[in-house]
Amino acid sequence: MTVRSLHHISLTVPDLSVARNFYADFGLEEGRGGGNTLVMRCLGRDQDQVVLVEGRKKSMHHVCFATRAEELAALAKRLGGAGVRLLDPPNETPGDGLWFRDPDGLLVNVRAAEAARWRSVPEFKINNAGHLNRVGKPGHPQRGMKVQPTRLGHTLRFTPQIATMIDFYTRIVGLILSDRSQDIVAFMRGHGGSDHHIFGFIASDRPGFHHASFEVANIDEIGMGAAHLLDKGYRDGWGFGRHVIGSNFFHYVRDPWNSLVEYFCDIDFIPDGGTWETKNWPPEDSLYVWGPKTPEDFGANYEAAA
Repeated sequence: MTVRSLHHISLTVPDLSVARNFYADFGLEEGRGGGNTLVMRCLGRDQDQVVLVEGRKKSMHHVCFATRAEELAALAKRLGGAGVRLLDPPNETPGDGLWFRDPDGLLVNVRAAEAARWRSVPEFKINNAGHLNRVGKPGHPQRGMKVQPTRLGHTLRFTPQIATMIDFYTRIVGLILSDRSQDIVAFMRGHGGSDHHIFGFIASDRPGFHHASFEVANIDEIGMGAAHLLDKGYRDGWGFGRHVIGSNFFHYVRDPWNSLVEYFCDIDFIPDGGTWETKNWPPEDSLYVWGPKTPEDFGANYEAAA
């Protein structure tokens, strides 16, 4: 055991002001910042969710996971046994815990922190379910309602070596493989009760950042959040639809550098000690049950090669 939750992601971006505007339009709130860094947080969550670092090009700076303090020593031992060198925290994003690089070269931080609160919105319900909640009154949301995600749920990386990454993050780092689809995608969760996935990989010819996904309360908020971003001139990614693996409803929108952000709700939750059958799904189930046809560039890695 080690990883219990996803703490935050960090992205290098060419222009902090452009990134600030995008994530504000997406519904995040500006937190602390200074110099060449900026933190964005979710509504009501006292936790960094996206740490932005100004740099030459768009890339993933690091990913941060949370665990219990007493589990860090065992992780350090596993890393040492695998020949993975521990690093000093980067000057631009200092932080406690262990810092190291994965087989694709991504900087990883595992720190002692409270497991991020799981679902922070009411239990998902369809309006008028059972014809009990909306008799004699309209059920549509208010036009112009501001959509503000309440937590970072998961992030997905491109990799040219899915099997190697699954082995590293399960055997060494301490995540759990929930499901995969051949050598197309793989999804992993944390210990102690977790969303179906907090981290995962999609096949590509090189490493890169695919998307980050944020929870909202319901289908209306997915639709209205995506519509707001499209009205602002951002490019559509893919949606509205529902995934097979993880079961969540989704809509993706492109950020200013052609990576993706996702609004989601109603993802599978796997309780601590619960029975879950890890499956290797067929390719036709790798992405969705229903929704518009997957865009040709959904799996395109726009991140420039190093």
